[in-house]
Amino acid sequence: MLLAELVETSRRVAGTSRRLEKIDLLAELLRRLEGEEIEIAIAFLSGSIRQGRLGIGPALLSEAATAPAEKPQLALQMVDRRFAAILAASGPGAAQRKAGLLRSLFAEATEAEQRFLISLLLGELRQGALEGLMVEALARATGIGLERIRRAVMVAGDIGPVARAALEGGEARLAEFSIRLFRPVAPMLAQTAADVEEALEELGEAAFEFKLDGARIQVHKSGEEVRVFSRSRNDVTAAVPEVVELVRCLGPRELILDGEVIALRPDGRPEPFQVTMRRFGRKLDVDRMREVLPLTPFWFDLLYLEGGDLTGEPQRRRFGELERLAPQPSIVPHLVTGDPEAAEVFLDEAVARGHEGVMAKSPGSVYEAGSRGQSWLKLKPAQTLDLVVLAAEWGHGRRRGWLSNLHLGAWDPQRSHFVMLGKTFKGLTDEMLAWQTEELLKHEVSRDEYTVYVEPKLVVEIAFNELQQSPRYPGGLALRFARVKRYRPDKSPMEADTFERVQALAARGG
Repeated sequence: MLLAELVETSRRVAGTSRRLEKIDLLAELLRRLEGEEIEIAIAFLSGSIRQGRLGIGPALLSEAATAPAEKPQLALQMVDRRFAAILAASGPGAAQRKAGLLRSLFAEATEAEQRFLISLLLGELRQGALEGLMVEALARATGIGLERIRRAVMVAGDIGPVARAALEGGEARLAEFSIRLFRPVAPMLAQTAADVEEALEELGEAAFEFKLDGARIQVHKSGEEVRVFSRSRNDVTAAVPEVVELVRCLGPRELILDGEVIALRPDGRPEPFQVTMRRFGRKLDVDRMREVLPLTPFWFDLLYLEGGDLTGEPQRRRFGELERLAPQPSIVPHLVTGDPEAAEVFLDEAVARGHEGVMAKSPGSVYEAGSRGQSWLKLKPAQTLDLVVLAAEWGHGRRRGWLSNLHLGAWDPQRSHFVMLGKTFKGLTDEMLAWQTEELLKHEVSRDEYTVYVEPKLVVEIAFNELQQSPRYPGGLALRFARVKRYRPDKSPMEADTFERVQALAARGG
């Protein structure tokens, strides 16, 4: 297949917001792929390349710039081989050789292909073909059940080989993808719930666990051999000998554990995440670091035991087996309840002991590796800021005709203007939508097709879970999971929280 065909599909996928249309476009392309092309295309469409990082940045791309080809001529396998050659370039003069190889590749690429390749190499490809979407497209292209595809991807840890097997051999070939010791499984991920009530409404009775801000690890054991893998499935065994020793002492001959490892202070409170991660540096004196910064593992799941795959078993059974085989101090603190008050007390205890919050898990849920499903929810205590509305976007669907998505900002005395921190439409009732539309239009200063920009007059109390670094906004910070609590007509814009306060919260890990 020519690269041009994939680039055109990528353009069309990026050009539609309709999920089903994206899936159809991707499935149609997958059906036309053969052999090695499948894994190459899957990587490209997911915004990556099979070789990983090539050490190419904007400067090298600028040096390699050249006039585009008039007609498409690059095959996917040819591009993949060129990337492999660039990766292999090393030693004195490597940068020049990489630039030359890249220039040669660009000379054979059309203008559209050049743009695609540059975005791909810089990790800036934004086309909406994330792995979850690719999995659905693969199911559509092959006619194999979605859950069967998901499970194969889960145990393979990579969609590429699964896609090739499914497209070449159908469902029968997926039997080769099963959990194997020392082949790390993609970790199951969690969605976010606003609070305990939302979590219990979603799950009913839930298994609550302390949410630790440590390093996610997956540990495989077979007899005396123990290997430890990171969240990204890298082998970090050498960095954590105390974990290896503890797991080696456990009774079962074969197992796979899922958990977190964290550095604790003498009083038992956790060190910040950045401190724990010092144990995973590139140049590491392990013996010295172990002495000054010992790590403690906490297990919260059991994926494999004595030759048996437990990922399809309910969470209550997996956790029960975990409690049976691991010493209690190494199991994450947990509580099974459907009582909101008991869950709130448990959340408060987790935070009081220095942890992020809690996880809420459906006791009947299976382990969906790599999935960010609704059966695992993470809860952090909400914080609030009084912010100023800078603009609002017109709503869609049932919110059509109302100003809905609010642009939120905080006054920055250093810049002498409001700094935008994010947007939200969550938490708004119909009454609030009607009221804010009327009020904001009174303060309109300009508008475009989607947005009404307003004088910074209205103050709104915003609940959020955390502040995160963000290059999208001038202040470099953005609210995560922001939602409207109430308007504050009693406050003037100059009485709202300042950007200095926002920076202080972010510095404290808010």
